[in-house]
Amino acid sequence: MFDYETLRVIWWALLGVLLIGFAVTDGFDLGVASLLPFVARNDAERRMVINSVGPTWEGNQVWFITGGGAIFAAWPFVYAVSFSGFYLAMFLLLAALILRPVGFKYRSKRPDAAWRSRWDWALFVGGFVPALVFGVAVGNVLLGAPFRLDSDLRSFYEGGLLGLFTPFALLCGLLSVAMLALHGATWLTFKVERGGPVHWRARSFGAVAAILTLLLFAGGGLYVAFGDIGYHMQSVADPLGQSNPLRTTTQHLSGAWIGNYALHRWMLIAPVLGIGGAVLAFVGITVGAEKSSFGGSALAITGIIATVGLSMFPYILPSSIDPHSSLTVWNASSTPATLGLMLFVTAILLPIVLLYTSWAFKVMWGRVTTADVATNPDFY
Repeated sequence: MFDYETLRVIWWALLGVLLIGFAVTDGFDLGVASLLPFVARNDAERRMVINSVGPTWEGNQVWFITGGGAIFAAWPFVYAVSFSGFYLAMFLLLAALILRPVGFKYRSKRPDAAWRSRWDWALFVGGFVPALVFGVAVGNVLLGAPFRLDSDLRSFYEGGLLGLFTPFALLCGLLSVAMLALHGATWLTFKVERGGPVHWRARSFGAVAAILTLLLFAGGGLYVAFGDIGYHMQSVADPLGQSNPLRTTTQHLSGAWIGNYALHRWMLIAPVLGIGGAVLAFVGITVGAEKSSFGGSALAITGIIATVGLSMFPYILPSSIDPHSSLTVWNASSTPATLGLMLFVTAILLPIVLLYTSWAFKVMWGRVTTADVATNPDFY
């Protein structure tokens, strides 16, 4: 039905959709966990906050697992290089994520205040650290990862864990934290009792997070435009050619990441969406328009992630030490048969997943109150 070039572009877009889907759904779970020690001051309030995401957080992680599987199947070179090279960072990420289910399940098993406080901070770590690491990872993708490929396409990673936390990568990490904290705050305004102290604190922290999101996104954009960052393809791309990263000639070129916007003006919708969504979220959370604030937050996430993808296209993972080893949409994909079969399966199953997710949210919709926490034995 589709030629090789079209299949590659479709799967590049689907990878972006999966990342955005994960950030929009599980993102508010991470944001709520990051805000937990600050928006809730006593045990009843913290249980209310935890149970605002209790029914859905496990299902939201499906997007993360699906994204990893899609990278493995559709972009095997990207999977091999990133998951092996960023091994320690992945371990740190997974260790933090493991704290979430353990924290949810064990936090209220004992009435001891110290026991519950420790698990509350564990949940905070399980929300804050993944949000930070995800952003740092995006920053390193923009900067280029320190890997090279030999003539047999074997990958050699020449970096370390601490080397990932450069100033620009940390800026991206803080942007991710602010963006997801905003999303978590807007979710809380939907889910906790209106007019209560948690509701008001969520609005206050959400307004601050919206401002930080705008400032950090603008700062990152200025660095990308005027800093020593970017890669440019010197050779002529062959969208129909076989996947072999070494057939692409790449050079490091400052400011190259903004070149696509000069060639394709329609791509400017992504950064405009990121800025406009954050502004809408700030206005909505300030005046109490909960639908507008949550929708604006989701639009901001969509725009910010799309900005990264469109800026880099056709690159997926450039190399900072050997630009000619950089992985692109045209040189790092699976075969046409694999992409076509996966697309057929996705076309059937993805709508089913979306329908089921929508139904689950509808069934479990409604505000959580401190009275619910006190009377419902099934709550965390």
